[in-house]
Amino acid sequence: MTEGTNGTSNNEKTVVLVTGGSGLVGAAIKDYIEATGAKDGEEWVFLNSKMGDLRKREDTEKIFEEFKPTHVIHLAAKVGGLFANMAQKVEFFRENILINDNVMECCRIYKVKKLVSFLSTCIFPDKTSYPIDETMLHDGPPHPSNEGYAYAKRLIDTMNRAYAEEYGCNFTSIIPTNIYGPHDNFSIQNGHVIPGLIHKCYLAKKNDTPFTIWGSGTPLRQFVYSMDLAELTVWVMREYHDPTPITLSVDEAEEVSIKDVALSVAKAMKFEGKVEFDTSKADGQFKKTAANHKLRKYRPDYKFTTIDEGIQKAVDWFVEHYDTCRK
Repeated sequence: MTEGTNGTSNNEKTVVLVTGGSGLVGAAIKDYIEATGAKDGEEWVFLNSKMGDLRKREDTEKIFEEFKPTHVIHLAAKVGGLFANMAQKVEFFRENILINDNVMECCRIYKVKKLVSFLSTCIFPDKTSYPIDETMLHDGPPHPSNEGYAYAKRLIDTMNRAYAEEYGCNFTSIIPTNIYGPHDNFSIQNGHVIPGLIHKCYLAKKNDTPFTIWGSGTPLRQFVYSMDLAELTVWVMREYHDPTPITLSVDEAEEVSIKDVALSVAKAMKFEGKVEFDTSKADGQFKKTAANHKLRKYRPDYKFTTIDEGIQKAVDWFVEHYDTCRK
């Protein structure tokens, strides 16, 4: 019996369960699989919250009983912006702990061959040196504003190693940098940087008003296009078998300023009005540079979508789906 690339024998069915399957990354993985085709014998299931509450053990067990996954990509989480994280630290900790414990323990009980969970750069130590890499995750406390969420997420890494040591489970995790692309939440108040700027620029063009960016525009960020992240996540599921996390990010040289991003959005939107920066608004952290040495060791030639190309695709998608997208 020969082995397939994902550790499954070729005559066995592979069922990949994606939790949080309707969000930004889940939708990108679905688009990627539809565009490239699933491998022979591979079935993909994209969960949404209507299909069960992962905070409840009973619901989680029913999902595993129904779909019998051999592989799980775990994206589901309780997430929110700065204000929500500060106001509800207990809920962000407890609900994420419940979700993660239910998913991980069911993966063990139902003998899932591979579990890939998502972490975040915002769970790293508040006081650190840059660039950050996977080895620095537990080197100090996270920023106090999101410590409930951060500690719950950090424990995924702890438990991946513990499950590997005690039960021989093949569990790992991914640390992405700032993700953007189709199917995002384009809310100006609660969305992330790029989708918020896209929506703001769309309204400025429509209403013939200035395109106003909060802050000075000087902070630097690494942005990864959601379809690139989807492709690399599927690669991690099939090929990367190590419990230690892997950072999926563009190279350090691809870090861009918020000002450059805003101007790229304006160009993609064909906005010809005034672009201004409201320096009365806070900038936030100046940089959060992440190193992708581990990724480059495995995928030295992987070519990421350029920021201008990715923003053009995100803008085109937003304009086309304006009436129905999250905003």
